[in-house]
Amino acid sequence: MGAAMAANIGAAGIALRAWNRARAAAAPLAKDGALVADSAADACRGANVVLTALSNEAVVASVISDARAGLAGGTVWIQTCTVSPEGSHRLAKQAAELDLVFVEAPLLGTKEPAVAGTLTLLAAASDPAARPRVAPIFDAVGNRTVWLDGIGQPSALKLAYNAWVLTTVEGLAESLTLAAALGVDPALVIDVIHGSGLDSRYVETKGPRMIDDDLDRPSFPLEAAAKDAGLITDAARAAGLHLGIAETVRKRLDLAVADGQGRADVAATYRVPRLESQVAP
Repeated sequence: MGAAMAANIGAAGIALRAWNRARAAAAPLAKDGALVADSAADACRGANVVLTALSNEAVVASVISDARAGLAGGTVWIQTCTVSPEGSHRLAKQAAELDLVFVEAPLLGTKEPAVAGTLTLLAAASDPAARPRVAPIFDAVGNRTVWLDGIGQPSALKLAYNAWVLTTVEGLAESLTLAAALGVDPALVIDVIHGSGLDSRYVETKGPRMIDDDLDRPSFPLEAAAKDAGLITDAARAAGLHLGIAETVRKRLDLAVADGQGRADVAATYRVPRLESQVAP
């Protein structure tokens, strides 16, 4: 995701420095005009806007702390990682301590829309004056920005959105598994959904990949989905809710990670057997 966004930022003619903890991962961005930096601080030095696209809150906090020496006061920091609403407030506090303008901007979309520059961004800023400063970057990586009123709200909306995504994946996996167990071709499930009121592009693409076991080219890695499922259920519990479906999906994804499917696509939850002994209450 980060590499795709960086390529689109460079293609938009925006001067770009790039850094990755594994330098080789950032090296290809040089062909897009990026200066590949040797450290997070070097990547941030002299920048008006800094964008982080990292795996979880702890990594984000650590990297931005490591970049301290290169960050000037008043720099805008766009934080795109999916975190909890409380986590976003913690990162906003860290930004304030570093005299940064914090823009929370979790992303809706996977690898393909990231490459195409058609992501949706859910955004809020610690200072509304940051909006025009980040607009060229948002335009380069996405085709829609939804601005919300306060820090934490974009992350809350992202978790609600991902709860639906993960429910859809697990529901489809269960439907296909049930059809096969009852002696029906699972492809017929996709066929009868097609054109119905419950049809969706997601079902049309993920269903055949599940059936064909074409799941090792991840659009959304399963380990990242499992992380998000944990954020969803933890946030719900903190709000006094018990989300039965989300709790089950979290268990299914954790089983898939334990089964070695973490680096496959989220749809690889379909590979994990749904035996009665595995779903006991």
